[in-house]
Amino acid sequence: MGPKQSKSDQPQLLSEPWRKINWQDKQSALKYVQDYKPHIEGQQLRILLHGPPGAGKSSFINSVKSVLRQRMCNLALVDNTSGDSFTQKFTTYKIQKGNPDSFYPFVFNDIMGLDASSEVLVDDVKLALKGHVKNGYVFNPRAKLSEGDQFYNKNPSSNDKVHVLVCVVPADTATVAQDETMKRLREIRLEARDLGIPQVAIITKIDKVCPELRDDLKNVYKTKALKQKMEQFSVDMGIPMNCIFPVKNYHEEIDLNDDTDLMILSTLKYLINFGEDFINFKHQSEQSDTYA
Repeated sequence: MGPKQSKSDQPQLLSEPWRKINWQDKQSALKYVQDYKPHIEGQQLRILLHGPPGAGKSSFINSVKSVLRQRMCNLALVDNTSGDSFTQKFTTYKIQKGNPDSFYPFVFNDIMGLDASSEVLVDDVKLALKGHVKNGYVFNPRAKLSEGDQFYNKNPSSNDKVHVLVCVVPADTATVAQDETMKRLREIRLEARDLGIPQVAIITKIDKVCPELRDDLKNVYKTKALKQKMEQFSVDMGIPMNCIFPVKNYHEEIDLNDDTDLMILSTLKYLINFGEDFINFKHQSEQSDTYA
């Protein structure tokens, strides 16, 4: 027998990617998003991002806007120095399409980061899922939003309600199943399940924990360590693997990169599809109840 191969000597990349991306087809993915129009007239698709502080929720929103505007943008404020949540308000972000009065038919909601002590915030997120939280609400860590508050929406429309829930977790903490933060995320997931809202997870900062991706993002679905992290996160949170997407946000670059763009567009495409399916299902159910 030959000498035993050390762990560092073992290949870190799979011979074939376990998920396919056409890295040469960014324009098709971009056009798919640009052409998206909800089947229901006047409908707006709402995507709510939640996760621990510093996970990259605001950075993902900025990255999406940058890709769609084809230039670097900073719509959502991001902090690079504090371990605490920089987002304090419930904020709705629209993305301009064409002229300043035209927007894409989907919006993102950013919320304060969830940590081990975020029990009250979890209650606010549950209200947000049902459309009861108005834009601009400042999260209070000591008391949840109440019906008498000016930021409580008593009669939410379909556009106010969340159509896709996205859990954003950095790759370096995506496998801490016993962490209190993960328990909070799981509690929100169960609430969304009861409401029938589709759920997706985004794993960020993949280049920080996988050196193979710093040189070539095309290795994303060949990297063993990242696949293992995604599989463990799937077990811990119960989110299926086909609803978990690794993403590299823009955070230090000043110019766009086609590979980064395509990963963001690929993820956004699935968010749109899942949300559109949910909206149509709810609409069909309501129509059936009306004529029953």
